[in-house]
Amino acid sequence: MERRDFVALMAAVLETRTWERGTRNSRATPVPTSAFPRPRSQEPSLSPATISRRIARAQAELTTRKWDCLIATPGANYRYFTGSNPGRSERLIALVLPVGGDPAIICPAFEVGRIKARTPIADVTGWEERDDPFKLVTKAVRKHKVRGTGTIALDSSTDYATFLGIKDALGGWRFEDARPVTERLRMVKTGEEVDLVRRAIAITEDALAATFAALAPGTSEQDIARFLAAEMARRGGDGDGLVQFGPSSAFPHGAPAETTLAPEMPVLIDCGCRVAGYTSDITRTVWFGDRPSEEFKTIFNLLHDAQTAAIALGRPLLTQGQELDRAARQVIAAAGYGPQFTHRLGHGFGLEVHEPPYLVDGSETRLEPGMTFTIEPGVYQPGKFGVRIEDDCVMTETGIEVLSHRPAKI
Repeated sequence: MERRDFVALMAAVLETRTWERGTRNSRATPVPTSAFPRPRSQEPSLSPATISRRIARAQAELTTRKWDCLIATPGANYRYFTGSNPGRSERLIALVLPVGGDPAIICPAFEVGRIKARTPIADVTGWEERDDPFKLVTKAVRKHKVRGTGTIALDSSTDYATFLGIKDALGGWRFEDARPVTERLRMVKTGEEVDLVRRAIAITEDALAATFAALAPGTSEQDIARFLAAEMARRGGDGDGLVQFGPSSAFPHGAPAETTLAPEMPVLIDCGCRVAGYTSDITRTVWFGDRPSEEFKTIFNLLHDAQTAAIALGRPLLTQGQELDRAARQVIAAAGYGPQFTHRLGHGFGLEVHEPPYLVDGSETRLEPGMTFTIEPGVYQPGKFGVRIEDDCVMTETGIEVLSHRPAKI
């Protein structure tokens, strides 16, 4: 059975199980669905003009640093400059982006058709199985600098064996981490990118609402995680999430397990999906039962206040990431829960779930218009329960806009 068929079957089983059991005596706190139109497909592609602008900006950054070339292998940075991510294997696929002139892609010969169909980059050269692909990388680099040596900005996610192959083939060239270029470009999103993030958020929120509505006594964390993934897939998103019941919610990065749901129990779900490569990242914690405990209500409302404090503080080009972290942490610490807030306040997201900028003490990055990031304060009490509220935000010209729909205080 194909995985997608299994997921669809599991969703149907869970829907039937939920209907049969009912939730007359146990219900989850409602989560509003999104008002944003649901996308029919996760593959609205970025325009060739967008890719061209990204390449031009990268070349300008290379010029400023007096670097000769940027090389990226499949991953988030490769996707950023080509429009797709073919995935990694033992066979080399590499983008060679020179400081001047047109970029080139080196890939296995049998992959040329697939690569060309998914990128506006015209120069795609294939290598046969008997060939040394690193010689083609050298040829692509030498096309723009025939004599002497220079400096290569290498995608920091490139595996070590590939680095050694390129280094040996280019003999004498100096290598720098491409992170200063790629992070700078990717941190600030265009309106086109933010729109894709909004679509991912819409799918996630609708799938979350359906999942919370399907909670029933006796379902396991794994059951609900599968159901959530199926709900995202039905709406056109590729996603999943962490589902944690009761004491399991006290682990910030716990994984779905076989813990079963019972009445009067907190439920924490941290999830997201992708649309054209761009992700969402949302956490909701609800009470499954008729009446949340007073301690749950106190902590939930405290985190809501902490999140509000951080959101209100944000000013474009002025506020540093660490300042938002400190503002939220101060609210939580004043209520006596400081030691139970064990992680940073938030992180950037886009082509990766976790990417710069980071909202953490020590981060002096000033938040610029177009930067997307989460704000996710949490309190975790081992042996009891944890609560986290995570929303997706973007810095605008006037302040922080919350892209997701914040839950109300309880």
